[in-house]
Amino acid sequence: MIDIVNQVNATHREIGSQAFAGGAGRSLLLRRTYDASIEDVWSACTGPDRISRWLAPIEGDLRLGGTYQLKNNAGGEIQRCERPHLIRVTWAFGEGMPTELEVRLTPGGDGGTVLELEHAAPAAIVDEMVRMHGPGGTIGIGAGWDLALSGLDLFLRGVAFDPATAGDTPEVKEFAAACCHAWGPAVQTFYGTGDDDLATAVAFAVQHYAPGGGNG
Repeated sequence: MIDIVNQVNATHREIGSQAFAGGAGRSLLLRRTYDASIEDVWSACTGPDRISRWLAPIEGDLRLGGTYQLKNNAGGEIQRCERPHLIRVTWAFGEGMPTELEVRLTPGGDGGTVLELEHAAPAAIVDEMVRMHGPGGTIGIGAGWDLALSGLDLFLRGVAFDPATAGDTPEVKEFAAACCHAWGPAVQTFYGTGDDDLATAVAFAVQHYAPGGGNG
């Protein structure tokens, strides 16, 4: 059972400028605190058996410089791995353009762990997509990461969660839609989007990116 309000409110969301492969980039940043030790969260984010229980089954040469592939999801190269604080990988769907994903862990209060997930892509490509289609795609990608990080929270707390079937439930669809709306302030802060344009972008993201939406 997902506590939708608390799960949505648990995450800080931000869109910013982040260097990408030595050039200008745009990034989505999500930050939230888990009630688990840094070693436990690190293990959940890097151990193949544990990753499959909250994100997707993974295979590959899982070491620095090796490659990985998530089932029915992205794959790429492992660029940095600094236990238990940082992992950076390239992230691409099929033959799509590789982007960069970095997960950073720091100790939080009362033995917890602060996780930051930053997903970056070339600024020119992101800005052109936003210019042509609005920020709905950006919102949708962010909401997809919201769902993943909530799955991690459920897993760390021992709550039954099957990532393969999670999107089939009305509860998860409602949660994903709420996350699309929660990205609105970050979009307005970065792009200066007006209220009407923002409402259109959120509606697009809900329709096309929330589980069960137009693009599933």
